[in-house]
Amino acid sequence: MTTTTTPPKDSDTAVPSAVRSAGALLVQSVRNNMRQYGMLTALAFIVVLFQIWTDGTLLLPNNVSNLIQQNSYILILAMGMMIIIIAGHIDLSVGSLVAFVGAMSAVMMVKQDVPWVLALVLSLLIGAVAGAWQGFFIAYVGIPSFIVTLAGMLLFRGLTQIVLEGQSLAPFPEGFQNLAKGFIPEMGPYTQYHNPTLLLGLAAVVFLLLREWRDRRRQLALDLDVLPTGLWATKCVALTAAVVAFTLTLASFHGVPVVMLVMCALLLALGYVMRNAVIGRHVYALGGNKAAAKLSGVKDKRVTFLVFVNMGVLAALAGCVYAARLNAGTTQAGLNFELEAIAASFIGGASMSGGVGTVMGAVIGGLVLGVLNNGMSLVGIGTDYQQVIKGLVLLAAVGFDIYNKRKAGS
Repeated sequence: MTTTTTPPKDSDTAVPSAVRSAGALLVQSVRNNMRQYGMLTALAFIVVLFQIWTDGTLLLPNNVSNLIQQNSYILILAMGMMIIIIAGHIDLSVGSLVAFVGAMSAVMMVKQDVPWVLALVLSLLIGAVAGAWQGFFIAYVGIPSFIVTLAGMLLFRGLTQIVLEGQSLAPFPEGFQNLAKGFIPEMGPYTQYHNPTLLLGLAAVVFLLLREWRDRRRQLALDLDVLPTGLWATKCVALTAAVVAFTLTLASFHGVPVVMLVMCALLLALGYVMRNAVIGRHVYALGGNKAAAKLSGVKDKRVTFLVFVNMGVLAALAGCVYAARLNAGTTQAGLNFELEAIAASFIGGASMSGGVGTVMGAVIGGLVLGVLNNGMSLVGIGTDYQQVIKGLVLLAAVGFDIYNKRKAGS
């Protein structure tokens, strides 16, 4: 007696194969971006947790705007610090440089009556000179960045005391204050929402969708694996929904803060440089393997020098934003800002060995710390316990990085 087996139909095997393919691609995508997706998930979890814990206060429009303005200077510093760490260095001087530049801007505007726009430009130049000064000793003299920036931390803090003579200088012109506390003006007919913010939100949605479409076409042209159409469409819908929700939240209050536009411009510019420009590739190469990068023709001294000039400019900008928010130049400005920026970078995906990280990851790490600070303050957790919790979060992030490296090497 013989038995015959009926071969399965194509339709019977196509669906499981497609499901396995989609699942494999999804798992591969998550593994390739483990730190970034992990921190995004952590950020979403923290937001949901404190939204429930504060009875909805966390995501009220006024608190969201305050959250952006309150953490703007740390996010600016974190972007520059991430690039420093990717290059294999560290900068301990940024908090003191924030204070020094804030003091110099106060002297120019309050004592010398310098127009605030000119004072802002001069402040950024001071930051560039400070960064170049440190970058010279690190890149061309060969002194380790830890030592140079530790000396800079002491030097700039002392210069702040000298410039301000131990006192605070205030107030600043209104235009300068708007850099940290202002919102883009309302335009157009009256609606329930802030019209320019709605237009900016629409532009952000179009930009993100076009980028996703362009990246997908490029991957297909190179015969690379891409997410199935359904998963890709789901991703686009999720991005759109997140941007729309955030836009409506801001538009229902005073609109987009001015400092948020500054941060978005920095994020786009620095992100593009690190992804697409030659110098960005060289920064990653130096952090990943300095010896191999030098053999490949990378001008390591020049790249290192420019990285610290960039950090100096960003620290100066953060100093101006912080001074504008306080409406005063003070000797105590910038205390522990370097630690916050370093923590944001490592939480956002930087590696101790260098060569790993993204500018967007630094922003995500900064937002994790910012939401933690804001949420814990809203529920009445003391600053002592806040420091303990932030320390544990940093330790967990670095431990996660080490775990991933060991798992990849096994």
